[in-house]
Parts: sequence; structure tokens; C-alpha cells
Amino acid sequence: MDRQIKKKKWTTKRILTIGAIVAFLVFLVYLFFFRDKQSRLYVNKDQLSIATVIEDKFQEFIPVDGIVFPKNTVYIDAVQGGIVEAVYVEDGAILIKGDPILKLMNANMELRTMEQETRMLDAINNLQNTKIHLEQSKFIREKEIAELTYLLQQAEIDYERKKQLIESQVISRKEWEDAERNFAGLKRQLELSRELQKLDSVFSYSQIRQINESIYRMGNNLELLRKTIESLNIKAPAAGKLSSFSAEIGEIKQASEHLGQIDMMDGYKLKARIDERYISRVFVGQEAEFDFNKKTYKLKINKIYTDVVSGTFEVDLLFDGGYPAVIKRGQTVQLRVIFSSASDAIIVKRGGFFQETGGNWIYVVDPSGSYAEKREIRIGRQNTRYYEVKGGLDPGEKVIVSSYKSFGSKDKLIFRN
Repeated sequence: MDRQIKKKKWTTKRILTIGAIVAFLVFLVYLFFFRDKQSRLYVNKDQLSIATVIEDKFQEFIPVDGIVFPKNTVYIDAVQGGIVEAVYVEDGAILIKGDPILKLMNANMELRTMEQETRMLDAINNLQNTKIHLEQSKFIREKEIAELTYLLQQAEIDYERKKQLIESQVISRKEWEDAERNFAGLKRQLELSRELQKLDSVFSYSQIRQINESIYRMGNNLELLRKTIESLNIKAPAAGKLSSFSAEIGEIKQASEHLGQIDMMDGYKLKARIDERYISRVFVGQEAEFDFNKKTYKLKINKIYTDVVSGTFEVDLLFDGGYPAVIKRGQTVQLRVIFSSASDAIIVKRGGFFQETGGNWIYVVDPSGSYAEKREIRIGRQNTRYYEVKGGLDPGEKVIVSSYKSFGSKDKLIFRN
């Protein structure tokens, strides 16, 4: 009798098949739910610049180039044109006020000036003669009044005497009447002379005042003419160092032509051009500084020129304290124009990453050091060395600060061993 053989429920083939199906399902679950979906890029770590986020003092400033100028400058211009007749000094000479610099010759102008001077002197002489004549007339009138006063006194005495004699009938009536008429006539002449004296006085005062004013104006004109001639002799207007000066004998200099300048030896100032974006944040008295020979020098903005040229505006800065002893006119130094005082902040070193991210994100290195992940951050103020981090990073974290140009905004950078 045959024995029935039971078929095995869990054969090797079936177990392997089920195992394969389960493994495939697990793989699918991993793919859809557990697999790291971040885009990644493999990079060489030694080709990256990695910096540590720190908490330290931060000060906002911008770098600008400052050019050294004398604190005070006096310009020398030709008042009158002419031919250079003599040159007394060279460029760079140290001068005191009044030292001769050069002499110009202008024969036509000198001749015209002499003719004008002669005419003015003649006019002044005529006015002086008129003034003398008025003064003489005044004394003549006074002399006339004095003589009439004397004659009137004599006539009065004679009249009073003959009045007594006519009462005594000692003299004739005709003699008394003659004395009376003489007395009355002289009295009237004296009154008229005094009235004329008053009129002459008013007229003479007005005339003399006008004459004096005319003489004064002509005197000023003469002085101006003489200064015009003297302006051909160019002299140092102040004490200091002569610069930007160039002249050769026989060279023609035009009127108002710039001949040079005197740099006064009372200090220096710096001129700097600042981007127009900062025009609303720059003010008189604002601090700046620069390093020179291992020492920091302080300055303050003294003047702001609000005219914007090629996207920049100009400022003058004066030293707040001493200035370098070896600094020279025309020298360029890099200034730091300060916008805020030093304060505690979380900061990260400046780098090329900012050009690609705009400061909106950065690659943060994992503590294991094997990879770096993309993280959103907020950048605040900045200076030439650091960015202020307003959020997204903590002190001690390491970040990649070199350029991200070749990374293509990948989510994760894997470092090759």
C-alpha cells in the first residue's frame, strides 16, 4: 500500500521568493521615506577656505582712499598778463610773505597806466586849486565883514556926535543927514555881507565835501593803478612752500593764469571720495582713521561737498591730534570711515561666498568634518574684515567662506578623503 507524501508548505524556493519580495518592499520604503534626498557634490576640502564663527567686538566702517593736502593753501594767479622777465625762485622753495617769485613785463599796460595816472594827478591838482580858492573866498568875505564892522562903528560914533550937535544947532542939518545916511548904508552893507557869508559857507561846505570825496576816490584809483603795476612783480602772499610752479624767462603768462600755490606749513588735511550710497550717513565731525608706520591716526570730517560726480562725493578730513611726521602732499592712504562704535556681535570672516549667496545662506561644516550643509542665515552690517551675523549661526561653528561659484547651489558638500 502506497503512503501519501504531504507536500511541504515552506519550500526553499518559496522562502527565497518571499524574502526577495520583502527585501524589495523594504528597499522601496527606504527610497520613498528614508533616503537622503539632498543634492550633493563631492569636493576637495583642502581647496576650501573654512572659518570659525566667533563672538567679538564689531565696528562698521567703509574703506576709502584719502589724498594728503596741505591744511591751508594760498593760490597765486597772474592779475595781469605779460612776458616773464625774471624768475627768482624754483618750485619747492620755502618762502616768507613778500618774497619775490617772478617779474612780468607788459609795456602797453604800463604806458596806459602812466597816462591814466598823469590825468588823475592833473584832476587832483585842479580840485585842490578849487578847494584853495573856496578857502580864500571864505577869508576874503571875513575880511570884508571885519572892515565893514570897523567902518560901521566909526559911522555910528560920528552919527551920535552930530546928533547932539544938531540939537544944539552947532552944525548944519545937511552934515547930520550925511552922517545918518552913511551910518544906515554901512549897517545895511554889513547885514548883506553876513547873509552872503552864510550862503557862501553852505555852498563852500558842499563843494569842499564833494571835492574831498572826489580826491579820495581818485586817490584810491591811483593806488589801484599803482597796485596794477606792482602786480607784475609776483610776490609770495603768505609764508610756506611753493608748489605747482613753473615759469621760464620769455614765456607769456595770460591774465588770471594759475602760476602756482603756497602750501602753508600749519598742518595737513585729507581729501576722500565716498560712494553716493553713504551720502545720508556722512556728517561733519564723523570719525575716520588710518594706519601708518604701525600707528593709528584719528581724523574727523570737516567739510562735505554734496556735488555727486561719477557716483561719488568728496569730503575734507582734518587730523584729530597729531599727524605722521613723514607724510607728504599728494600721498594716498587708505582710510576707514567709521559708522558705528565697537559693540559685541557674532561675526564671520569676509569671503567670496557673499557674491554668490547675497548673505542669505552659507555652507556649515558638520562637527564630524566629513561634509557641509547649506543653511539660511541673516547678514547685518559689514566692514573690510567681517560680516555681522544676525541669525542662523552660533559661535564656534565652522563655515565655508570661499567662493561658491563652482558648487551650483548644492544642498550638501561631501569632502573627499
